[in-house]
Amino acid sequence: MRYAIVPVTPFEQNCTVFWCEKTRQAAVIDPGGDVDRILQVLANENLTLAKILVTHGHIDHAGGVAALAEKADVPIEGPHEEDRFWIDGMPQQSKMFGFPDVKSFLPTRWLKAGDKVTFGEIELDVLHCPGHTPGHVVFFHAPSKLVQVGDVLFQGSIGRTDFPRGDHATLIRSIHEQLFPLGDDVEFIPGHGPMSNFGEERRYNPFLSGKFG
Repeated sequence: MRYAIVPVTPFEQNCTVFWCEKTRQAAVIDPGGDVDRILQVLANENLTLAKILVTHGHIDHAGGVAALAEKADVPIEGPHEEDRFWIDGMPQQSKMFGFPDVKSFLPTRWLKAGDKVTFGEIELDVLHCPGHTPGHVVFFHAPSKLVQVGDVLFQGSIGRTDFPRGDHATLIRSIHEQLFPLGDDVEFIPGHGPMSNFGEERRYNPFLSGKFG
């Protein structure tokens, strides 16, 4: 599997394109906006978009989902249904953050822990990691030891929990119980900022220091 990170929106959100080298089938994760830029990346790599994947319902991650799905006529998978209220409120989010004409959408498939998503010959594992939002999911490609974690974890930081239905203790539990067991050598693409790996964050992330539990 190959990937490309496409920063989008004024929040510099890491929209990610995963693709199968053999079939050139691709999945776009968290198209928050700048849809034409995302489509250009697909064209440059001669990729066929198979589906859109969504980690959670915040506008910088999901604001471009409806527009991209309409243009490409592809299914939408994710997030967990606990984030339905965020997606239903997308027009209100757009007014709050100054995003133009952002539409809500209904995923083709809500995701839950243990689900698999596929495109081409690629299979991703779905982990439910609430805390930043209640319905946040992450996408793990075990053969590549690569995971897109959205806004759960960052290099040297963690996701905010001061939004509606965010919860700090739940977020910390998600990181320790869902992400870190995947292995110290697993690299992750966060929703914002540079990549890191779980070993570095487990040892040095100041928000995760001290004994858990």
